[in-house]
Amino acid sequence: MPRKARVLVPNCPHHIVQRGHNKKAVFVTDDDYNYYLSNLKEWKEELGIKLYGWCLMTNHIHLIVDPGDEPRSLSLLMKRVNGRQTAYVNKVEGRSGSLWEGRYKASPIQMDNYLLSCCRYVELNPVRAGMVEKAEEYPWSSYQERMQGSGRRLLDNAPAYMGLAESTRYRRVRYEAFVRQGVPVKESLFIGESVMRNQLTGNQRFVDEVEQRIGIRVEQRGRGRPRKDEK
Repeated sequence: MPRKARVLVPNCPHHIVQRGHNKKAVFVTDDDYNYYLSNLKEWKEELGIKLYGWCLMTNHIHLIVDPGDEPRSLSLLMKRVNGRQTAYVNKVEGRSGSLWEGRYKASPIQMDNYLLSCCRYVELNPVRAGMVEKAEEYPWSSYQERMQGSGRRLLDNAPAYMGLAESTRYRRVRYEAFVRQGVPVKESLFIGESVMRNQLTGNQRFVDEVEQRIGIRVEQRGRGRPRKDEK
């Protein structure tokens, strides 16, 4: 059965997932995590990519990234960062072979409707996995930087996040309350299935808009709950 092609859209955030080969651990020590993040910062800046959210799990990663004018830069980012991580781990462990599964998954995100929901989904991943009780307890996601504004300085300010409030303090207060609500079951399924299928995370209006922008038909099996403005 042929693999479904990724849809990459200019000037649009994308939810990216990449898993370890055969679902094996990618990150074991703190050095493994820090090395990945160092390369992620270097290459997202080199390629002009905006990073709106991230989470490094033991055997997979989540990124929310906007490529700007050149969507192919996302593939270059994954090639450079994942390639360096593979070489690093192989050297440390005295091994050879692939660290990652063959292809990363990507889902373009409808900015106004779903970007913050996707950030919440990504940052709560360790909570859903039972690794921590609260998002702020997990050191390898964007939540700590988003709430504290210090540390790695990886994050860029997404318009949807900046629109939560006029001040940094109240943006954090509102986003924290949003995360505390948790991810509704239907929303979680929609976001997760969209990225696993390389489909869009958005409503039908977003699908139509993307088709017009990139000039190709977008396959979309099912969709999320309609927004009020679609009823």
